[in-house]
Amino acid sequence: MFRKTFGFLVQIDRNISNVHSRSNSNVAFIGLGQMGARMVENLIKNGQKPRVYDIIPAAASTIQGATPCSSPEEAVDGADIIITMLPNGQIVKDTVSRILKAVPKNAILCDSSTTGPQVARELSKVAKDSNIRFLDTPVSGGVVGAQAGTLCFMVGGSQKDCQEAEPVLLKMGKKVLYCGESGAGQITKLCNNLILGVTMIGTCEAMNLGVKLGLDPKLLTDVVNVSTGRSWSSDTYNPVPGVMENVPASKNYEGGFSVELIAKDLGLASDAALSINAPIPLAAMSHQLFRTLMTYHLGKKDFGVVYKFLEGQALKQ
Repeated sequence: MFRKTFGFLVQIDRNISNVHSRSNSNVAFIGLGQMGARMVENLIKNGQKPRVYDIIPAAASTIQGATPCSSPEEAVDGADIIITMLPNGQIVKDTVSRILKAVPKNAILCDSSTTGPQVARELSKVAKDSNIRFLDTPVSGGVVGAQAGTLCFMVGGSQKDCQEAEPVLLKMGKKVLYCGESGAGQITKLCNNLILGVTMIGTCEAMNLGVKLGLDPKLLTDVVNVSTGRSWSSDTYNPVPGVMENVPASKNYEGGFSVELIAKDLGLASDAALSINAPIPLAAMSHQLFRTLMTYHLGKKDFGVVYKFLEGQALKQ
């Protein structure tokens, strides 16, 4: 069987019994924030009984169907597949360092955090030295995709390990795309989020302009979404309050992809670009705008809050 992946045909040679066993693996999940908690809920809906840990005990104890653990070491004990979804690279490195001795040999550690390629490569080496297999498996789809179970996993590492982990990853998403050697998943994620940050700001600018010139925001959105300006930020995650239901903009910009996180991701993209002398002027400007929002104490709000900032209206805290 062949799959088309990023312009190449990648042969998928599956062992049916192995796929079945991995589909019913013992799974541990560390990090139950906006993304992680929803990913775990989908694991449970799809038949898994994961052992879970979060630094905030209530985050683990409130998920029905999961087994809350008092430490990350307890969570990974006996696990075949460990998934981490944590705020930044340093926390991921600290967590992996802590659990290495407790992780069973030959287990697969999937890090779905956004850390950058260098951290992924460091962790891959550390894991290999401990006879643990490591995949960088960042995701696209945001909180909406995590809730709906439609995430896309971008995977770096061994293709064989990717195939083995895929049945479990597909319990939380719709696509698993093998991107290449260790770090390739992170590179893909940074490129994707560079586009996301820039297009969200562009969408907010256009919507604010149209509304201030007298257009109805729902009408403008309808036109954009059948025209060349359409993007995920306009048709799935619109930043204007009241245009779409069940998105952060209609919930005072709560519960989404925070300004802090998009700023972090754009900073990682900037670091990667500097290392190879690749110019990213729009990403750099976007990074500075999101950092400016953080100085206005909007770092915890969803990144669509750029719209309110450009609108010039006070936001309920």
